[in-house]
Amino acid sequence: MKRILMSLLALSLIFTFAIPSAAVAEESFKVGAYLPMTGPVAAYGQMEWAGVQAANKIQPTVLGKNVELFLVDTKSDKIEAANAVDRLIKKNKVHAIIGEAISGNTLAGGPIADKAQIPMVSPTATNPLVTQDKKYVFRVCFIDPFQGEAAASYAYDTMGAKKAAILVDIAQDYCVGLANFFAKSFIKKGGEIVATAYCQTMDQDFTAQLSAIMAAKPDVIYMPNYYTEVALSCRQAAELGLNVPVFSADGAQAEELISIGGKAVEGVIFIGHFAKEAAASELAKTYIETYEKETGKEASAFDALGADAYFILLDAVERAKSVEGPKIRAALASTKNFPAVSGNINIGEDGNAIKDAVLLHVKDGKFRYLATFKQ
Repeated sequence: MKRILMSLLALSLIFTFAIPSAAVAEESFKVGAYLPMTGPVAAYGQMEWAGVQAANKIQPTVLGKNVELFLVDTKSDKIEAANAVDRLIKKNKVHAIIGEAISGNTLAGGPIADKAQIPMVSPTATNPLVTQDKKYVFRVCFIDPFQGEAAASYAYDTMGAKKAAILVDIAQDYCVGLANFFAKSFIKKGGEIVATAYCQTMDQDFTAQLSAIMAAKPDVIYMPNYYTEVALSCRQAAELGLNVPVFSADGAQAEELISIGGKAVEGVIFIGHFAKEAAASELAKTYIETYEKETGKEASAFDALGADAYFILLDAVERAKSVEGPKIRAALASTKNFPAVSGNINIGEDGNAIKDAVLLHVKDGKFRYLATFKQ
């Protein structure tokens, strides 16, 4: 009998200590971020992480719980991205995930989160396939069909370009998709694609492709590539004497475009997600002030969208009144007129954000706002 009593006492102590432990685990809302902090597109991840951290300063709690952030570096690699999502779910036990920055890596990580019923919000993955057939994957950026059509419209209608050439990075789903959407829209308007040349991420020499484009005598060159490839291409185009306007995409909006390209990227036009001059919401004003105070840098597109992914996610948690994946997912899918940093955002069952885009160009070594494209 004494042994039985001792055993019961031991069990009661185990349960006594187990209950507070479980309660402590639920005191925080755990948000994982998988972003490219190193590698060819590290600038995107670094900016988005800074944006998430600034947003966390503004809104550090949700439902009375502290928001606990976990970061895993994807190293700009698809396999690393998939592994990062798996780690965040299994090791860190996150309730939701922010990431990835680029479409290819989000396509690698998204299915893992979807299967585990962990809501994922990408700040800047614009390829339509990112959310296709996935219930738990969302984004706070516009998608590439809209971006490609906007670029084609501006090039044809405003710039008066009738012949376009394309230089596209075939190693990136995002770049290939955008090139196709631009070409389709430009041709539909009555324009002609006179040359299409290909490169790959981390290429250094683009002279052969640019020489072929030069021979085709286009009115505009469309380069829907990441900042490094766009910057190097522009430098080599200038060296060849190829003096044709360059139109790029949202992947160009990183300071590295200017630091690498220098004077050769002056005049480059691109569709973007955010311009300080167009930021109107109270949240945007608060965010810009906080971000610039914390980092000493000017707020830009990728950090703003990192913040928007965070704010949209916490808004969904508040409306769901729960940290359970299915309930957060339902709330995300019913996001209406959220006054985000980058503008009003609506999200539906397809996981895609309906929002405006901005047109920017490089002038005097700075990104300057030109216009807004309504969606």
